[in-house]
Amino acid sequence: MQSTLTVPGAVLHYEVRGGGPLLLVSQSGEGDANRSDAMVDHLVDAYTVVTYDRRGLSRSVLDEPGRGATLDEHVDDVHRLLAALTDGPALMLGCSMGAVIGLRLAARHPGQLGTLVAHEPAIPGLLPEAEQRRTHAELDEMRAVFERDGWLAGVRRIGELLGIDPARQEVEPGARLAPMDASREANFDFFVRHDALTMRHADLTPAEIDVLRRGPVRVVPAAGSATPRTVFDYRCAEELAAGLGADLPHFPGGHNGNITHPKGFAEVLRGVL
Repeated sequence: MQSTLTVPGAVLHYEVRGGGPLLLVSQSGEGDANRSDAMVDHLVDAYTVVTYDRRGLSRSVLDEPGRGATLDEHVDDVHRLLAALTDGPALMLGCSMGAVIGLRLAARHPGQLGTLVAHEPAIPGLLPEAEQRRTHAELDEMRAVFERDGWLAGVRRIGELLGIDPARQEVEPGARLAPMDASREANFDFFVRHDALTMRHADLTPAEIDVLRRGPVRVVPAAGSATPRTVFDYRCAEELAAGLGADLPHFPGGHNGNITHPKGFAEVLRGVL
């Protein structure tokens, strides 16, 4: 089922598939509702899977397209979407930017989530100060490359920051990756100009982590088994796990394991949930 939800400042496109407990998937980067269709195929027998286009991406149209979106707006969108679809606590998989949204949702609306799997949350504020400064500089440089050299060069730089080497990326047998063609340019442009800047300033203070640790939502930090241990997204997952006093389960693949290893990622997710 495909549908829309009108929220303040935007109209959200979302899709619902399967049957069982509601599982919301909030994607990384420029990913829209269909980013991880192959992974969802392996979940719909056990879960009602909800995916959506973040405001500003693909079919989720902004009332003021040039304004971008704040993190608070992204969180409120998910809050309203879940409220429209279920009365009880939902399950959630948040990947990178989606994990940033999920963690803020868990802190502000804990009654809406039962379990949140936060896969490589892109929150530089989790890192020690020296790593924060380095990450901020890297993200600023990525945006400069995008502006100077074009969107494809910017995408390559994003991959480098996240430990993704397209030429050497492991892919599960049978998995098909979306081509890096012009159809993806608009979403990457919005992400880099707006959401990446939001992500740059993302933070989760020790006090906020303590609220999550003591709260009713089961928060599961997670990381990719192939993600280099020194890149900022992996380090954010490590720091979140340490702050929560939680284990750090590893999922197949790297930062985009839900795309490169859809079957294996879904199998691990089932076990975690």
